[in-house]
Amino acid sequence: MAVESRADATWNGDLASGNGTVAPASGAFPELPLTWRNRAESREHGTSPEELIAAAHAGCFSMALSLGLAQGGHAPERLQTSAHVGFQPGEGITGIRLSVRGRVPGLDQAGFKEAAEAAKATCPVSQALKGVEITLEEVTLE
Repeated sequence: MAVESRADATWNGDLASGNGTVAPASGAFPELPLTWRNRAESREHGTSPEELIAAAHAGCFSMALSLGLAQGGHAPERLQTSAHVGFQPGEGITGIRLSVRGRVPGLDQAGFKEAAEAAKATCPVSQALKGVEITLEEVTLE
């Protein structure tokens, strides 16, 4: 059975001077403020669509990597992923950089990098974002 996720956003006013909010229907986190300034100029408070994409991609990538490692006989003890989503006004999302550190007993650096590349290619969020360049910036085995 498929699971559907939902989030709701409200926007008031024009792009430059308006403001809004975004919240997941699950209540997993509270309603967060959105402004053009926070998206394109300076992150003082609130969030942006790109920050939410980064959070989703970091979580999805970690889960995909965990699955691949376990299927290969090397269940991880810990994975820590960062996703950086670039945004250029007038251009849009310019790229996504992933970095991962992991503690995986019995696996060497080359095996960890190979598993990370596979997870980058197969995680559902990576699949949804195929129109954007996604790179693995740092892959570190602890």
